[in-house]
Amino acid sequence: MAQSRRHSKTHRLAVYPGAFDPLTNGHLSLVERAGALFDKIIVGVATNAGKSCLFTPEERVACARKVFAGKRWIEVDLISGLTATYAKERGATAIIRGLRAVSDFEYEFQMGLMNRKMARDVETVFLMPSLSWVYLSSSLVKDVARHGGDVSTLVPPEVLRALKKAFAKRRSKTGA
Repeated sequence: MAQSRRHSKTHRLAVYPGAFDPLTNGHLSLVERAGALFDKIIVGVATNAGKSCLFTPEERVACARKVFAGKRWIEVDLISGLTATYAKERGATAIIRGLRAVSDFEYEFQMGLMNRKMARDVETVFLMPSLSWVYLSSSLVKDVARHGGDVSTLVPPEVLRALKKAFAKRRSKTGA
């Protein structure tokens, strides 16, 4: 556990929201980086991600809880509604957002400004994943896994098992 988490005089809580469909090693990289800055991280699984998800919100929460089991400084929770409202209600000082490439910046910048408008006391903190995960996205992982490609080095083992199970179930339904 990082020194700052053990001996902090103030409790610095951050929310890291996302669809996490599925959770990737890039997400884990951001959680670890955020852990060096904050005492506690809430990995907030969005229920209204606005996209078609492979896993239900409950499945994504369950998987994330398995991945982060044993890390007391990480909590996994469902977020329905606005992240800024959730962060305020939980007493968070920051919302963590990941930036992989310049293409992410405009959307994330707009989102950060809107969150600031809605929750003045909650800062948006942009973090970059480790260089080895910059290219990685959940969509890319799903696409490769859907077509039988090896994603074992891109996701935690708990996520790999869930992906294999989900796509095996889909293949058996379609007969493919």
